[in-house]
Amino acid sequence: MTPDALAAAVMPPVPLSVEGASVLHQMMRIRRPEFRALSTVARAEILREASTALAALEHHAEGRQTALFSLLGHKGDILFVHFRRSFEELDHAQRDLARLAIGDFLEPTTSYLSIVELGIYESTSKIYGALMEKGIQPYSDQWKQEIEATLDRHRQAMAPRLWPEIPATRYVCFYPMDRRRGETKNWYEESLADRQRMMEKHGAIGRRYAGEVRQVISGSIGLDDWEWGVDLFANDPAVFKRLIYEMRFDEVSSIYALFGSFYVGVRVAAAELAGIV
Repeated sequence: MTPDALAAAVMPPVPLSVEGASVLHQMMRIRRPEFRALSTVARAEILREASTALAALEHHAEGRQTALFSLLGHKGDILFVHFRRSFEELDHAQRDLARLAIGDFLEPTTSYLSIVELGIYESTSKIYGALMEKGIQPYSDQWKQEIEATLDRHRQAMAPRLWPEIPATRYVCFYPMDRRRGETKNWYEESLADRQRMMEKHGAIGRRYAGEVRQVISGSIGLDDWEWGVDLFANDPAVFKRLIYEMRFDEVSSIYALFGSFYVGVRVAAAELAGIV
């Protein structure tokens, strides 16, 4: 049996991946009647405090950043997107926002917790095959050490993508998604090789839109109600429709994808907070 064939026979079905930034989306509704009942002076002070606090978090600082978006439609009024170095830092961001006086007038409608994830489908079987070729016993301590060393190299090479800045585009489109389980089609029953083939084709569509949209994929299995979160950032919101529509015809999406609610927002600078409240 060749190393690749042996690898295919014994390798775990889960593709290797590397993780980076911790991500929290907070969708909020503004309690406008209560806020407007305050005096002009009180409203101005609350907005000044909030704008100052948010302005300090707008710019990239070692992977710690918060962006504010005005949500379109009925699913909320404001979307806060937080990128941090850890879940502990996300917890601080959430609590710091709640402590602001404006927090008394923000009602959460939903939220989403995830971690920036880059799957390395194309390398997984090669990595396992190379280890077996060296005679390293699968799942042994040496095997685990070699895998971790390999992943460390990927983390270093992919650092800009694992710890991205929130793109300074005008619009965001966020949605959660799953891979289909049950019925007659089940993504998790497909072989790693078949999933790799389909994902390679799927990714090629996204790469065609590289100059128009920035995509950030975050994993949420075991963290939230769906399996992945997808953020699309662009200056033209029509590109969201074109990209996702084209992907609907791809095998990965047309057969195996399930989508949650979509949230589309317009970027708002912290200094412009008063305009949406």
